[in-house]
Amino acid sequence: MATRVAERLAADDKALAARTITIDPLTPVVGAEIGGVDLTAPLSPEQFAEIRDAFHAYHVLVFRDQILKPEDHKRFARMFGRLHVHPYHSIKPDANSPSVPDPEILVVNADKDSRYVAGEEWHTDVTCDAEPPLGSMLYVTKTPEIGGGDTCFASTIRAYETLSPAMKAFLGGLTAEHDGAKPYTGGYGFSPPEGGWPKNTHPVVIRHPETGRQAIFVNRGFTTRINQLGRAESEAVLEMLWRHIEGHVEFQCRVRWHPNTLTFWDNRVTQHHSVWDYYPYSRYGQRVSIIGSRPSA
Repeated sequence: MATRVAERLAADDKALAARTITIDPLTPVVGAEIGGVDLTAPLSPEQFAEIRDAFHAYHVLVFRDQILKPEDHKRFARMFGRLHVHPYHSIKPDANSPSVPDPEILVVNADKDSRYVAGEEWHTDVTCDAEPPLGSMLYVTKTPEIGGGDTCFASTIRAYETLSPAMKAFLGGLTAEHDGAKPYTGGYGFSPPEGGWPKNTHPVVIRHPETGRQAIFVNRGFTTRINQLGRAESEAVLEMLWRHIEGHVEFQCRVRWHPNTLTFWDNRVTQHHSVWDYYPYSRYGQRVSIIGSRPSA
C-alpha cells in the first residue's frame, strides 16, 4: 500500500459549463445535486448532454422534488440505454419471491417486518451479470419519520488512483469471479432461479468506457475470488481492496434522502452502502437499472 503522503491527491477540477441545469457538488470527489430539471417531461438535447457530462464527472447525481410515475422513471433511464431485468425477477413466485408487476422495476423496501435491507453492505449492483448495469436510478418516495436511511457512495476511481504504483502493476491483468449466489442465496436466503444465479469473470481493474479512467472492480457483495491467486492470497488481496475503498471517507459522499428524490449512480466506478439505522420505521423506493457493456481493462 502507498503511504498516506503518497495517497493524498489533488482535488479534481470538475468545472462544467452547464447552462440548462444547476450542479451543486456534494464533495470534490464524488456526488452532485442537479437542479433545474423536471423529470416528468422529456429532456431537451441540451439538458441531456449536460446531465450526461455531470454523470461522467461526479458519478452520483441527486434530483430532488421529482413527482414521478413509473413511466417517467423508465423514460429517463432509457435515455442512457436498455433497461436491466434483475436476476431476482427470474425466480418463479414462491414464499420467498412474490410476483413482480414490472420486471424492469426493482422495489427497495424496508419496514418493521424486514429481516434484512438490500444493499446493507458495500457493493456494486449485480456484477455477477456478463454485462452489469452501467448505472442505477433509485427513486425514494417514503423516508423514515425520524430521519436516517442514507446511502453512502464511494468512488472506485479515486480508490484506484491512490494505490501505490507497485500495487497497480500487480493488479493489472488479474481477473475475479463474481457470483450471484453469494448475496442472494448466501446472504438473503433466496431460492436460485432455474439454471442458477449468474456467475461471470471480470477484470480486477477496469477502464471507464467514456472517460478512460481506471477503477477497482471487486466488491464484497458479489466477488468471490481472484482467479490467478491461491485461496489465501485471493482472500487477503480482496480484503485489502475492500477495506481501502470502504475505509477512506475522502473517497465517499453520503446522500440524505427526502421523499421524491431520485439518485442516479454510475455502477461501473462506484460502490454504495444502504444504511439501515431506522428500524422499525419504513423506507420505500423503486430502482431502475440500465444495461452496460462487458467491463474491460
